[in-house]
Amino acid sequence: MTTLPAPLRDPAPLLERTLAQWGGEQDLWVFGYASLIWRPDFDFAERRAATVHGWHRALKMWSRVNRGTPECPGLVFGMLSGGSCRGMVFRILQPQARQVLVALWQREMPTAVYDPRWLCCHTPQGPVRALAFTLSRKSPSHTGTLADGEYRRIFAQARGRYGSTRDYAQATYDELQRLGIHDRALARLIALTRNKLQ
Repeated sequence: MTTLPAPLRDPAPLLERTLAQWGGEQDLWVFGYASLIWRPDFDFAERRAATVHGWHRALKMWSRVNRGTPECPGLVFGMLSGGSCRGMVFRILQPQARQVLVALWQREMPTAVYDPRWLCCHTPQGPVRALAFTLSRKSPSHTGTLADGEYRRIFAQARGRYGSTRDYAQATYDELQRLGIHDRALARLIALTRNKLQ
């Protein structure tokens, strides 16, 4: 059984605040930029391609549960401020939305690392307000700049309750490619680590 590290802060008030901000009267939109794209783990009524401005996807968040351990931390994606990010938005029907949010908190917020934010997501059918999980550069879980050798080591060694950092990054890259989304930073990391891990 996985022992969770002590939360950086209590996730429960963040969930209650997010539920209050949603309001409970309309369908809920959630923005996915990494594993939520290829493994949402919830039922949705609609899925759209979407772009968010002012934030970008980055494999710069320490993972001590899902893709690593406290002894050998792995990496997961966060949304950092600056640039833009292409992903997918999911519409969850209002009657199921609260249950989905609770389940999302168990998956994404066990240690309350992310900052949940409501972002304007531009879709071909028009803009929607969606919940996204962002990361502050001030967070102790933000890696800062890592050397190439450190990425190689993490990809070779880190594994958590949902599998390895390497498999997570590769699955995200493959799905982005399938959707026609080109992430140059991720493509470089995949190429960098693949050569050393064959």
